[in-house]
Amino acid sequence: MEKIAVFPGSFDPLTVGHESLILRGLEIFDKIIVAVGINNDKRGFLPVEKRLELIKSVFAGRDRIIVKTYSNLTVDFCIENNATHILRGLRTSADFEYERAIAQVNRLMKPEVDSVFLLSHPEYSSVSSSLVREIVQYKGDARKFLPEGIDFEYFFGYNPENQ
Repeated sequence: MEKIAVFPGSFDPLTVGHESLILRGLEIFDKIIVAVGINNDKRGFLPVEKRLELIKSVFAGRDRIIVKTYSNLTVDFCIENNATHILRGLRTSADFEYERAIAQVNRLMKPEVDSVFLLSHPEYSSVSSSLVREIVQYKGDARKFLPEGIDFEYFFGYNPENQ
């Protein structure tokens, strides 16, 4: 049986930390579904379409990484996509407490879906999408926090080299 994990998040935007966790997850799972959650009550920094495009561009040519959107419970999305695991990254002890609580509730709802946690590499423990958003909002150079090869001007509307 194929081992499929769902890596859920808003990915607004995808960071080097996310990229690292996804690539490390491929050492454990046959496939990883990067599941971009859609919250209609929340306006994203990047439109969902741009987030999908950005993620697909980063993982182009890697057929074991699938990018999808969802707007239901993560555990239900897992069942719909034959995924047996939810992959989550932990940067801090606060992340652990938050993720542990969610994992326990998910397990009570759908015992057939288990959660797997990977610790972020130390160099990525302070990198977050909200940090990148703030840098970009002030026209700063956020490239070191984003995966290589992203067309910064296309996705974020300016060239940091011209700032």
